[in-house]
Amino acid sequence: MITADDLESAVGHLVQALRPAVDADWNVPAGTIDWTCRATAEHLGQAQLHWASQLAVGARTQYVRWSARAQELAPPAGVLDFVEAAGSILASVVRASAPDVRAFHPWGIGDPEGFTGMACVEVLVHGHDLTTGLGCSLTPPPDLCERVLTRMFPHEPRPTADPWLNLRWLTGRTAIPDNPAPASWKWRPTPLAETWDPNPTPAPMPFTPLRPS
Repeated sequence: MITADDLESAVGHLVQALRPAVDADWNVPAGTIDWTCRATAEHLGQAQLHWASQLAVGARTQYVRWSARAQELAPPAGVLDFVEAAGSILASVVRASAPDVRAFHPWGIGDPEGFTGMACVEVLVHGHDLTTGLGCSLTPPPDLCERVLTRMFPHEPRPTADPWLNLRWLTGRTAIPDNPAPASWKWRPTPLAETWDPNPTPAPMPFTPLRPS
């Protein structure tokens, strides 16, 4: 089971890894993705706040229609504070949410654990992007990565005994010899005991942006 404590652990490990790099240039690319490090970090804050909103009102058909971002002139340290604060807010909402609360995500209707797991994936995977771009190192606890894989990707293979390596491989961040990564991937927001529709209807109105413009 993934809990709010797991999310706080993931965010805490990322913040600890990035604090020494707050004086660096965060306009460099974040690993192999197209965003800058600043845009990637801001996306983490935005996603966590939006998911907190989804759970807070039990929005089952589309995203809550609001947008959050760090202040335009905020330095990297301020953007990192945004990520940390957003994680704390989501963790608080998760703890306050009844287990039967359900909310919309384009990849399936999620419960509080599902949204917590999505946030953990975002923090860990984009954390890898950030630390790669900024020359840092992120080493999350193996048991946390294992719980994330078990809850969010029960339908995907695990080529190695290293859950952190498997998570990065699954999301296209690294290669494993003789094991081509999936061409695409989706996490499972829906509880494991319930039927999962990875393309729920009605289709949501487009949400723009969950990242800086």
